[in-house]
Amino acid sequence: MPTEDGTPAADEMIEVDLRNPAVAAVWAWVCPGAGHIYQRRYSKGILFMVCILATWFFGLSLGGGHVVYASWKKNDHRWQYFCQLGVGTPALPAIVQSQRAKKGQEPLMDGWMAPPRNVANYETPEDELSQWHLEYHSFFELGTLYTMIAGLLNVLVIYDAYAGPMVIISEEESDKPPPDNQDDS
Repeated sequence: MPTEDGTPAADEMIEVDLRNPAVAAVWAWVCPGAGHIYQRRYSKGILFMVCILATWFFGLSLGGGHVVYASWKKNDHRWQYFCQLGVGTPALPAIVQSQRAKKGQEPLMDGWMAPPRNVANYETPEDELSQWHLEYHSFFELGTLYTMIAGLLNVLVIYDAYAGPMVIISEEESDKPPPDNQDDS
């Protein structure tokens, strides 16, 4: 029976089976929402999956597939990638492309998620990063922002899959002793 303020009484609290929280957190990183689906919280999992992946791929498309890349070269330290990596598996092709570029190999998939070549920090035809900025205008930075937000939101989803939903207990409820469930018969 609910209390006077409408919150459920202590004996009516909903219990959520988180199954194995560590496994759920890993699944949530692998694919946004997958940890919640593993926990049988299907509505939440599908909502997270659709919203985060839609934000991610929309941002990626704004910059023509170039806004997500891993690079630690001189003049191009891509710190944004650490935020983007929060989205999980969709960000991993950037690492593969980065490793190929480091070995001097041609990028796969027509350069999708590959780091730019010849970054010189000024606008020249040889500076591929500058050319991306000229081609996509402000959409390049906006796409970067969308993919970063998707990654950071997924970090919150990973935490929710690990720790479960937040339960707010009023001060009155926290002062009461736990209910006695023993039969006196």
